[in-house]
Amino acid sequence: MQQIHGFSPSSSSHHQTHDFRLRSSNPIVGYSSSSYYDSRRNNYTPQTLSLKPNNLKRLTFRIVQLTRRKQLHQIFEEVELAKIKHGNELNTIVMNAVMEGCVHCKDIDSALRIFRDMSRSCGVDSISLGILLKANCEARRIDEAFGLLESVEKGDIVGSPKLSPTLIYGLLNALIEAGDLRRANGLLARCHAVLTTGGPSIILYNLLMKGYINTGFPQNALTVHAEILRQGLKPDRLTYNTLIFACVKSGNMDAAMKLFAEMKNEAEKNINCELLPDAVTYTTLLKGFGLAKDMVSVHHLVLEMKSLHDLFIDRIAYTAMIDSLLNCGSTNGALCIFGEILKQAGMNPLLRPKPHLYLSMMRDFAAKGDYSMVKSLHSRILPDTSGVISHAVQVEADELLMEAALNNGQVDVAREILIKVNRKWEGVSWTNRGSMVAVRIEALSGFEGSTFSPYLLPQASLGDPIENMMTPFENVHPLQAKSNLKSVVMRFYRDEVVPIIDDWDGCIGLVHREDCNELNAPLSTIMRAPPPCVTTSTSIGRVVDLLLEKKYKMVVIVKPNTFYETSYSSNIKAVGIFTSEQLFNSVIPASQWQESCMCTAPN
Repeated sequence: MQQIHGFSPSSSSHHQTHDFRLRSSNPIVGYSSSSYYDSRRNNYTPQTLSLKPNNLKRLTFRIVQLTRRKQLHQIFEEVELAKIKHGNELNTIVMNAVMEGCVHCKDIDSALRIFRDMSRSCGVDSISLGILLKANCEARRIDEAFGLLESVEKGDIVGSPKLSPTLIYGLLNALIEAGDLRRANGLLARCHAVLTTGGPSIILYNLLMKGYINTGFPQNALTVHAEILRQGLKPDRLTYNTLIFACVKSGNMDAAMKLFAEMKNEAEKNINCELLPDAVTYTTLLKGFGLAKDMVSVHHLVLEMKSLHDLFIDRIAYTAMIDSLLNCGSTNGALCIFGEILKQAGMNPLLRPKPHLYLSMMRDFAAKGDYSMVKSLHSRILPDTSGVISHAVQVEADELLMEAALNNGQVDVAREILIKVNRKWEGVSWTNRGSMVAVRIEALSGFEGSTFSPYLLPQASLGDPIENMMTPFENVHPLQAKSNLKSVVMRFYRDEVVPIIDDWDGCIGLVHREDCNELNAPLSTIMRAPPPCVTTSTSIGRVVDLLLEKKYKMVVIVKPNTFYETSYSSNIKAVGIFTSEQLFNSVIPASQWQESCMCTAPN
């Protein structure tokens, strides 16, 4: 097992400037854009603020907003416009915000490019370096991060930023986030001189505990507590929150409650409100007791949270309450909290629940067969929730509605929902909870009422060659590659996909309706090439598999003696085509085929 060996880092005053949050995926030592711009105003001398400082300040705020929305393309556009407006002069603060946006949107290459541009223009500072170190670690470019650290030590960076404990803590945290404890050890050993200038700091020990938890050894984080006390350090709120989280991860709720009591006692003894438990503390404990199905403790924590007037219960804390109550089987208690958060959200939009909360409620009611409640939640998940509702959430919401109807005994309603789900999401996943519901519906429906009854090609056998069903190529009326879309646009109102030929009548590609976005473009510039091809002797079954598995809209058919030529030339001498539309128009349900056979059978 790898361990991080701590040294006594620099003065403890540094830790007052950082924001530590267990529930966030951001680094503990953050280089947040919004906090940076406020803290740097007093000691930063901008190089280009003499132009229009107010405009640059507004631009910085705008970039921070777009970063939160992950609209990186819009950030680049507005920065380019600002460069034109200000004569290509933007300061380090603005460009640091752009770098932070790139990292937040996982575009590490753009962040590196901006850093290089800043080195040649407005210059970089320690914040720029911190963002770049974080970007390299998130991209698993650890060697580049250490190389950048060497450049700082040698003074090779423009502006000659100094190697500071804050910068080292930022890199250490990024390494811990990436799970690379071996190199975190190396960083501590290498920067021992910088980190030991001054007394011991609680920051390092908080990072040590986080490293143990992230790598799956939460019990080792508890041993750091004794080392903190031995060093004569005073644990802060983050220390206690991290220790409590380690106890929850270890399943030791008794130890978690002892730390919780110690936290409150220390705050009262030292008259230090900064040590009092916050929403993170209670959320962590709620999660632990919810997993342990300890309803009494969950109710006690919920009542205590509500009785504290100085405690702000945020959306995450409300969600933790409901999840814990549902895990303990207290549906009525969860409903009360759910109603409270909806009421509070009317006055504070930041409390609007996430889709996860609706799904948690729907899972519980679907299992109990409360179809009306699940239907009500299903109808409100779109207008009442905050954030983006992913494809997976939408699918699960539909499947839970189907499950609730089935458990309520409404098999016909469940079957109708299953048909809609199958059409809406182009099939049902057979690896999740909804698949078991679909199997139960199929079993109760029987063969004639089956949603997934087989389809037949009555006019041909699947083993027959595709030549028997193909449309001759000359009947398709292919279009010339040099034709302009504007002159043939009406063709795509009728056909979803059209083959394209060259001057020698060879098929060189396909143009799909969804690709027709520019009327003045030649067809050769918007076609997809080369087209999927099979020979005339290929079985119908194989072509059907291609259309269904690969989702091809059209397959081009060639003669066997010219098939291998298509690997070396884009000029394909096609003899026919077969489309997905032809397939869907040809098949019929097996039940209809049986009925027609019974009607035509002799007496």
